[in-house]
Amino acid sequence: MSAYTTEELNGLRDFYRDSLLDDTLKFWLPDAIDKEHGGYLLMRDADGSLVDTDKSVWFQGRFATILGTLYNQVEPRQEWLDGAKAGVDFLRKHCIDDDGQMFFMVTREGKPLRKRRYFFSEAFAISGYCQLAKATGDEQLAQEARDLFKRCMEYADGTRPLAPKFTDERPTIGIGVPMIFLNIAQQLVDTVGCEFAESCIDKFVEDIRKFVKDDIECVMECLSPEGDIIDHFQERTLNPGHAIEGGWFILHEARRRGGDKDLEDLGLRMIDYMWKRGWDEQFGGIIYFKDVYDKPVMEYWQDMKFWWPQNEAVIATLLAYTMTGDEKWAERHRMIHEYAHKHFHDPEHGEWFGYLSRDNRVCSTLKGTHYKGPFHLPRMQTYCWQLLESLGTDPTLVVR
Repeated sequence: MSAYTTEELNGLRDFYRDSLLDDTLKFWLPDAIDKEHGGYLLMRDADGSLVDTDKSVWFQGRFATILGTLYNQVEPRQEWLDGAKAGVDFLRKHCIDDDGQMFFMVTREGKPLRKRRYFFSEAFAISGYCQLAKATGDEQLAQEARDLFKRCMEYADGTRPLAPKFTDERPTIGIGVPMIFLNIAQQLVDTVGCEFAESCIDKFVEDIRKFVKDDIECVMECLSPEGDIIDHFQERTLNPGHAIEGGWFILHEARRRGGDKDLEDLGLRMIDYMWKRGWDEQFGGIIYFKDVYDKPVMEYWQDMKFWWPQNEAVIATLLAYTMTGDEKWAERHRMIHEYAHKHFHDPEHGEWFGYLSRDNRVCSTLKGTHYKGPFHLPRMQTYCWQLLESLGTDPTLVVR
């Protein structure tokens, strides 16, 4: 193992910047902006051709978040501002049902197709709203973001009930809500300010901590309300990429606090445990699902390589290295960076394929679906570029 040299880090910084601006964004813009009906047309084949006109609601928020973040953090380009506004305007106009809950899928025109029993459409609407509100100074939109966050917390604590997906026979708690809303709260506070969201962050962290099982070096996705592992297929299933994502959210919170060693240690343990469980020693990359006891996993796609866990592992390992200087993290970052860009990137048309077999064959040429689109990849490229730009000026980073 060896540390990165300054020259190598500068090269990575330029690589992430150029990949974002000259590859990923050029694949999506300007064609993804729906000039006729607003929002984004994201269901795309390898060459960028449109294969479906339905609109994933959470991706209207997700792409608005990316474009708003770029406007706020990188450069105030009008095309990014206009693009963020297209997504947010579509969300506000078409994607909220009469009961206040957001849809999951709508038609191109914005007619409702489907709702889900969770509130992640709302989560990414919040982040899109607050990024655009910061960019424009729109206080009404900022307040809508704060109000929507509060509504989501009412869903989470049961004061605003949602239709249940399961019976009460085997109650569970999941890591998804505290993990995702930790990141949403961070954005909301750091863009337009929100005392309520700030007050929730410590609870999110403590809720996440419950899922970290140090005795078996694992981060669970699901537990009993008492914090115990439930010995059934679904409840035993681990998602290493998801837990690694949660780990870097915790590291980011340590940075937000100016260097919190307890949170840094928690985030590093999460990433370390799930790297060991998720990294495929034979073919490389992060496997999608694993069983906590190494029993067979029920889902047939369990050993595939999806694009987004690789994105999260790239961020997590680079952040871990720059915060600690530990050569172990530099080596792991090299492994995931080189693996992911070798196998997922499309050198002909740009962007990344989303779904590979375990042995790294492309399983689908689609680059935009209900679940894949311009979020995880450009977020990774932006975060890594900005992280490396901050070396030498951010006191939470030991690598210079």
